[in-house]
Amino acid sequence: MDLPMPPAVPGKPSNELRDLLAAVLEALDIPYPATVGDRETHDRILNDRVCQAKIALRSALEEHPLGIEWTVQYLREQLAELPPTGYQHYAAKGAGAGR
Repeated sequence: MDLPMPPAVPGKPSNELRDLLAAVLEALDIPYPATVGDRETHDRILNDRVCQAKIALRSALEEHPLGIEWTVQYLREQLAELPPTGYQHYAAKGAGAGR
């Protein structure tokens, strides 16, 4: 069910725009690799996620986009297929996270 959106506050982005920006940040903000050996996997995943974020931003900027809500949902679905796993994360080096 679509709820009515409150009027935009000058200087504050709409809820839809905030959702899109949050999804793009989610795409880009993945853990750093813990080792040089983990860099290749990290960079491949990050590159794939960046490509999906670019597609979403282009869609949102089109003259007749599918809609921000649809674009955010699509981006999040694509990101779920590209989790930042398969490499050791810098912040969790001792815990062996990400493997």
